[in-house]
Amino acid sequence: MAFRMQQQANLPVPSPEALAHSQALVGHLCQLIDAAGGWISFADYMRAALYAPGLGYYSGGATKFGAAGDFITAPEISPLFGQSLAQTVAAVLTEVPDGIVLELGAGTGKLAVQVLGELARLGRLPAQYCILDLSAELRERQRAAIATALPQLLDRVSWLDALPERWEGMLIANEVLDAVPCQLVHRDAAGTLFERGVSVGAQGFVFSDRPLADPALLASASQLPADYTSEFQPEAAALIASCAAGLDRGAMLWLDYGFPAREFYHPQRSEGTLMGHYRHHSVHDPFWLPGLTDLTCHVDFSAIYQAGATAGLALEGYVSQGQYLLDCGILEGLEQHTLNSSPQEHALALNAVQKLLSPAEMGELFKVIAFSRGLAGQTLLPGFRSADRSGAL
Repeated sequence: MAFRMQQQANLPVPSPEALAHSQALVGHLCQLIDAAGGWISFADYMRAALYAPGLGYYSGGATKFGAAGDFITAPEISPLFGQSLAQTVAAVLTEVPDGIVLELGAGTGKLAVQVLGELARLGRLPAQYCILDLSAELRERQRAAIATALPQLLDRVSWLDALPERWEGMLIANEVLDAVPCQLVHRDAAGTLFERGVSVGAQGFVFSDRPLADPALLASASQLPADYTSEFQPEAAALIASCAAGLDRGAMLWLDYGFPAREFYHPQRSEGTLMGHYRHHSVHDPFWLPGLTDLTCHVDFSAIYQAGATAGLALEGYVSQGQYLLDCGILEGLEQHTLNSSPQEHALALNAVQKLLSPAEMGELFKVIAFSRGLAGQTLLPGFRSADRSGAL
């Protein structure tokens, strides 16, 4: 089924091949909605739009990351990002010397290259660097990136189809939680709660509300003020629980954009935080070119903290990305990185680090939270030794 696509101002027009791919996913989504009686939850829509085999945004072959894609993540901005994360990883592996590093959603593989390279320099290589990424296309990109940059370490890297049943070591998840399917809840002006799902209209997909019946979601949404729409991610809490279930000893590091609950449900966010990313443009229509547009929502870090606590994990800390990177020594790394560089190379490296640290860029919007189990706990992990914001959770 092909819907009319209204071209939005300033958005690049997709190629005929890309448009055909999107229309194939539209057909798949229409079948899902029809089979469900004309309505599906937004979480089901988002899951199919992002992860439907061969059709979803992360399952297709289009470039997602970097200048040629739809957005740029921190490892694409500067190699010092991954080198900084490696300081936290190295501290955990010092205590768990036979542990693995487990990276969720490894993207282009640049973060793995950066972390592995720095761990090799520090003499703290893990027994295995395991990547859990369900995209076959991204797996190949990751393998190629590691083989090119660190061929001598490729045999330490393995790709998983599921979380290990038991594991020790360090988990890294950079910009994973924001892509976990979310459910939408709307409280109308009278105070009644509705789940906002998706149906098919004459011109395309449309939002459609139904009375909220899920008891767990009702409890979570009870805090919403009147005339307010927001996202809830019970699947993110389930992901934390699943990762914790197999962890015998070690730590988890989650980095993403978001807020604690008090800020997340601020009156200024009465329309929620759901957005799309298409060719480096922010798109507020979640139905724009399914399969070609990334869908994300900001993370409620209070909910993530509660999920970790419920799973029996200890909170290591919660800080802004800027403070985390500073505590991991990114400025010292920058000095070493540019020691013999030209003035132009130094300026480029400095600008990249500024983007990672600046409150006006990624430094404040992005947060870092870490959990642990079975660590001695005598010293704080690198990244969390100053300016901890755990009290805000």
